[in-house]
Amino acid sequence: MLELIKSSERGFADHGWLKSFHSFSFADYHDPRRMGFGDLRVINEDRIAAGTGFGTHGHRDMEIISYVLEGELAHQDSMGNGAPGGGGHDGVIRPGDVQRMSAGSGVRHSEFNHAEGQTTHFLQIWIQPNQRGVKPSYEQRHFASEEKRGRLRLVASGEAGADAVYIHADAKLYAGLFDGAEQAELPLAAGRIAYVHLVRGSLVVNGQALQGGDALQLSGESAVRLEAGQDAEVLVFDLIA
Repeated sequence: MLELIKSSERGFADHGWLKSFHSFSFADYHDPRRMGFGDLRVINEDRIAAGTGFGTHGHRDMEIISYVLEGELAHQDSMGNGAPGGGGHDGVIRPGDVQRMSAGSGVRHSEFNHAEGQTTHFLQIWIQPNQRGVKPSYEQRHFASEEKRGRLRLVASGEAGADAVYIHADAKLYAGLFDGAEQAELPLAAGRIAYVHLVRGSLVVNGQALQGGDALQLSGESAVRLEAGQDAEVLVFDLIA
């Protein structure tokens, strides 16, 4: 079964410094039909104005992934990441980077756009964990465009030892870039569902045409098939039903 969700059907919030599209119910946006899909709970497409950002706030028991499209996102947390002399990662997320923060038993962090005259455009993704109360942790990796060109590159996985950032969830996240004749197919095992979020461009997924911001929910399908892309950047989530 395929369900197309158009970009225009998403929730939207304009806070002045932040403009955010919500694929699922979030904050003041509530749609009982869009409470998540499998363990995927949040996809927010955020644009943060220069010199602004999210002040320090807390999270618990959530796998949080940030995927930057344009600009930079400066992250600081209570684990020492992004803090001068903190001994952790420098916390700056740039295009091509995938950042994973396991909130677990509790973590506090902030996210800012310090660049002058440049908007930070990124996706904030939340996946519900399969373990509660884990020790908070942080991981960040860069995936070059060449790794995603004409294929689906695994960028986050709940399988230990996978060549991707690790998440405490029975889920896999792939990223791909498709143009022209480039195509790919991702098999889906029995009992798995998939969520395809087209970040930008256009793409045909299992015969369904998508434009930037659109999504496709797949259940009972044997594979995700991607083709006929035009400057397409896509995220594909392989989830337990």
